[in-house]
Amino acid sequence: MPKDFEKFISQLTETNATLDYFTDFNKIKKNVNKIAIKLNQLNYLIGQTDLKKAIKEIYEENPKTFDVLGILIAVRNNKETKTLNKNGQVTIIDSYFNSPESIYEFIEETGLIEIFRNKDVKNLVDYVFGIEVGLDTNARKNRVGKNMSKAVSLIFDKENIYYKKEVESTVFPEILSLGVDIKRFDFVIKTKLKTYLIETNFYNSSGSKLNETARSYSDLAIKINQYHNYEFVWITDGMGWLAAKNKLEEAFNIIPSVYNLKTLMAFIDKIKAENIVSNW
Repeated sequence: MPKDFEKFISQLTETNATLDYFTDFNKIKKNVNKIAIKLNQLNYLIGQTDLKKAIKEIYEENPKTFDVLGILIAVRNNKETKTLNKNGQVTIIDSYFNSPESIYEFIEETGLIEIFRNKDVKNLVDYVFGIEVGLDTNARKNRVGKNMSKAVSLIFDKENIYYKKEVESTVFPEILSLGVDIKRFDFVIKTKLKTYLIETNFYNSSGSKLNETARSYSDLAIKINQYHNYEFVWITDGMGWLAAKNKLEEAFNIIPSVYNLKTLMAFIDKIKAENIVSNW
């Protein structure tokens, strides 16, 4: 049956975001709990009129307490994040935490000094929990991909399809065209005729990543499909593709097996007809 790209595009799903996509509270709680003791120690600074004295007292008790100051300005990696100091020199944030004097400079220059003095924050553990919620939005793109993999798994399970997940290319040494780089396929399904190496993704928004994905999967399909008993399958969806329609169409015409969530049943019908191999 000839492929219809315009129909494929018209069937793209608007979103795959379930409510647990927006914030990963379990991860947030773990991140906060790791540093909760130090944050509670820093609570001593809240409301202090003589911050220099209070900083020195904490530093003499436990200088490592101040290692968590970076997260108060939404910086996770103090050892890599760079800034200009008051002398115009490039320095890493971690260098501020080596003495009470430089710690005070950090608190003053970042504006935290007024937050502490005015008691704008009552508890730093709660404050950092809020910061972690904000930072977690950066991980949403990863959760979109995981949701797509989950959605495909549920469909396969419903149809009693035997598959393996996260299978490395080293399992198939006969595919020499993949080279030495190890590739991990989201799913692998075997039938009496072929082994299907499957990649899945979902794009809610546009970006250069879509063009790169379409190009790389086109190349990957050519490398895999030259072996008659193997086939590359791409299951992709999401309205983000509308902004990269041309690149997707190019890939659609190169890769024989491209499906979205609405057309996936066509692939399932195909592999069922080929007799799926289980327990391999």
